[in-house]
Amino acid sequence: MRITAVTCVKNEGPFLLEWIVFNRLLGVTDFLFYSNDCSDGTDALLDALAARGIVRHLPNPAKGRNYQMEALKDATRQDVASDADWIWIADVDEFLNIHAGDHTIPALIEACGDPQAISATFQFFANGGVDRYDDRPVIAQFTRCHNPDIWCGDSAIEVKTLVRRDFPLQYYGAHRPFFRNDLTEEKRPHWTDGSGRAVPHKFLVAANPRRIRKFPAAGARVHAALNHYALRSLDSYLVKNDRGDVNRDNRNFDDTYWRERNDSAWEDRSILRYLPDLDAALAEMKADPEIGALHDAAVRLHIEKRDALMEQEAYRKMHEQLRLAPTIPPEELALMRALGITA
Repeated sequence: MRITAVTCVKNEGPFLLEWIVFNRLLGVTDFLFYSNDCSDGTDALLDALAARGIVRHLPNPAKGRNYQMEALKDATRQDVASDADWIWIADVDEFLNIHAGDHTIPALIEACGDPQAISATFQFFANGGVDRYDDRPVIAQFTRCHNPDIWCGDSAIEVKTLVRRDFPLQYYGAHRPFFRNDLTEEKRPHWTDGSGRAVPHKFLVAANPRRIRKFPAAGARVHAALNHYALRSLDSYLVKNDRGDVNRDNRNFDDTYWRERNDSAWEDRSILRYLPDLDAALAEMKADPEIGALHDAAVRLHIEKRDALMEQEAYRKMHEQLRLAPTIPPEELALMRALGITA
């Protein structure tokens, strides 16, 4: 079975090898990376991996700011994607945690009844009070998350989707594929959640904006969940924010994104089942002198960027604001205050 992972990256150098090795453990056979405007050695590391046949690396073809959608459109023209049996579109901070069988994608497909698409529900992993960046697997450092069935007071949670080759594709979206509106009911794809259940009708047909990329999470992760490490360490989150505009003069940084994903009420260590094999495979990959050196350079540049940002008052304030922010999501905190409950 040929499984191709497609992803877009910018300044993810320290995290690339873990994500690639992890997905190879799942059964991913090919990788299609699009990069843009990297300053931390991400592109150099990808080029070295491409020279060894481990990944395909292309510059992002986007002419404007719609980087991901332009890349996904281009991916349909690349043989590494068009020749694959399955396509997995995900980001480098997203890890498919498979509970079925031998914990691989083929086992997940079998458990779900070999559908034409499988949408795995996000589980957002909190920062867990980790301030300092540490060059070791992300999945080993962060084990706290929200109640899996509820996120920020919403029972519907976003998904990412594995897509089979014969899916009646109109175009790929970042969270799910789309088929033509005029497709007759009998030609609509067989599409399941991470428990092998048919996805809700409104999600299937993208009936309204609220149902395009999410559906109720309760019971949806029997065979697989999608662990999303959007925050990582506080150091790394600062660096992540540097990708965009940081104009915080005379105003507080909007910490909503952080607070929504920093709910640590639950613990889920199930993904650690992969850790021994992950550590061994990472060590083997880093044993290549050039790959190891390029990874180490990306780590060094990541730390140097953190240090440079912390010399700026705006980022020092941001660091302190996030470090002291409540770990209760804003919606839940507002409800508690309305009920007179002290956090």
